[in-house]
Amino acid sequence: MIYPLARRMLFALPPETAHRWTLGGLHAALAVPGGGALIRRSTRAPGRPVERLGLRFDNPVGLAAGFDKDARHVEAMAALGFGFVEVGSVTARPSPGNARPRLFRLPADGALINRMGLNNGGAEATAARLAALRRRPVPIFVNVAKTHDPALSGEAAIADYVASIAAVRGLADALVLNISCPNSGDGRTFEDPALLRPLLAAAAGALGGGPPLLVKVSPDLEPARLEEVARLALDAGAAGFTATNTTVDRGGLATPGSRLEAIGPGGLSGAPLHRRAVATVKALRGFVGPAPTIVGVGGIRGPAEARAFLAAGADLIQLYTGFIYGGPGTVRRICEGLG
Repeated sequence: MIYPLARRMLFALPPETAHRWTLGGLHAALAVPGGGALIRRSTRAPGRPVERLGLRFDNPVGLAAGFDKDARHVEAMAALGFGFVEVGSVTARPSPGNARPRLFRLPADGALINRMGLNNGGAEATAARLAALRRRPVPIFVNVAKTHDPALSGEAAIADYVASIAAVRGLADALVLNISCPNSGDGRTFEDPALLRPLLAAAAGALGGGPPLLVKVSPDLEPARLEEVARLALDAGAAGFTATNTTVDRGGLATPGSRLEAIGPGGLSGAPLHRRAVATVKALRGFVGPAPTIVGVGGIRGPAEARAFLAAGADLIQLYTGFIYGGPGTVRRICEGLG
């Protein structure tokens, strides 16, 4: 009951400022003697263990990429009940991202629009931070993307991915290849089979039998292209998929068109994405069968959305925007509702 009031105050701030202040407050509370134990007791999610990818998850609810870009908050997020944490996207070179403002709330839709531009401190810095963790309380996924530079294309873009993979492969419990980010600098993605095939081969070679590889796909792919991407990924040795990334579609939103026009381009996440993301998971499961792992992400606000993903064929689920709107008790509520 406290978070709705806190959210009103936080939503009065620019989104990135609210994000920074919230995490600063959480870290301060965890540093107080007894603070960590109190937070863990109040947000502890009931156990619902899952075993996939050779890993054990205390519960199937993970933090999606984008929230903790530089692996600064793994232990804090584990304290809030997440069963696993995905950091990144990380890129081979540090990047400040796009100019601000670049993150926008759509409260009427329970959504966000972002054009962050893959701002992060670079794969080497993230690797150093992961190596310095006092403990690894939950499995850690690392999301890798192409450096935000339109000049990077072809073999140079693949080499950029490989550099990131080489930096983090020994520190990731799973590696997520982000081939579908609308903020990759030039707007193109590697979901074009002609680009994807050599990237997957290079990624598999760079992993060298290391952590399992997941491929993150867009909700905006036509079914035939989605199936082609899935086949190529599995042929290259991928262990599964994350479905989905954000969408560029703006259909059916309650937010006025004038506001959307003022915001401009970016990836939409949150409640409006849910149905499309679930459909993508269902289609993927139909294409690939029962063995590959599928992580469902998009518009999860509570147990109902989580159950929809699991029913569609997801093994694990993730949230980000739903966490922003729902607050620190979100994971607990979801796990309690899943039974």
